[in-house]
Amino acid sequence: MTQPAAALLDVRDLSVAIGDAPVVDGISFAIRPGETLALVGESGCGKSLAARAIMGLLPPVARRRAGTVALEGRDIAGLDETALAALRGDVMSMIFQEPVASLNPLMTVGEQIIEALRAHRGESRRGATQAALAMLQEVGIADGTRRMAQYPFELSGGMCQRVMIAIALICRPRLLIADEPTTALDVTIQAQILALIKRLRQETGTGLLLITHDMGVVADMADRMCVMYAGRIVEEGDVFALFRQQQHPYTKLLLRSLPPIEGERRARLSTIDGVVPDLRSWPAGCRFNPRCPIADDICRNERPPLARVGAAPQSAACWHQDRVVELDAR
Repeated sequence: MTQPAAALLDVRDLSVAIGDAPVVDGISFAIRPGETLALVGESGCGKSLAARAIMGLLPPVARRRAGTVALEGRDIAGLDETALAALRGDVMSMIFQEPVASLNPLMTVGEQIIEALRAHRGESRRGATQAALAMLQEVGIADGTRRMAQYPFELSGGMCQRVMIAIALICRPRLLIADEPTTALDVTIQAQILALIKRLRQETGTGLLLITHDMGVVADMADRMCVMYAGRIVEEGDVFALFRQQQHPYTKLLLRSLPPIEGERRARLSTIDGVVPDLRSWPAGCRFNPRCPIADDICRNERPPLARVGAAPQSAACWHQDRVVELDAR
């Protein structure tokens, strides 16, 4: 019998705080080589901060309070900056949500792409330049020689996004974290970038943590999905199982808010009442309870555990998993 591959990335009980506010509160997940895990949820739920904690790139106002981050079996959460810098851009890379702000305005695009190859692989300048030109072509940037000599402020937002993707992929990392990687791209380039990431995953066994609001991208790219709300994971499991049947009210309402692809068009899109609560005063019990149509006293007072749902390949943190189907009639 074939044993499942060991985890490439194993995050356990990760907690990140800004001041005393637990923005990321005890989340756990694992990614195997060649697997894509999508992390979804509304803005403000802690997805990007969790990704930055994995990379060791938390902003000065944030700190990791607890938890382990194991990369290929090695806990990297406690490494110093020198050790982490040796991993970033080589073994693990990140495509940031704001590429214009993430690129160095004082360095040409070419220098920023070849920097990782020369630093981590000892590549000659000529060899690194040729590799950078080839990567620019792969991410859909024509006239690479001219673009290599330009600075980020001379490029459009979508072009900067593609440069950021080229930097992240140039060393063929084992772990790739992609935070809204196709937001500023038109659909043709988006398809090209997603195909490139898929090919990298197949050829090198790269594991992908995909943070996105685009459920079409999730359906196309991801093997498993974690749904995050107010700093916690409220549901996780196989992507197609989650799309077929949701076991947490938040997941159900989140997917219902999407416009239908087929069938009868609704006059108005469904919405989730209320907003994500203030991170300085998370609600007691289930944090979704102030917005949940089926919440009752236990939801308002006791925190539900993330528990397996029968024989389904998914888990949910809800006291009323058997009642979630009631939302279909609302």
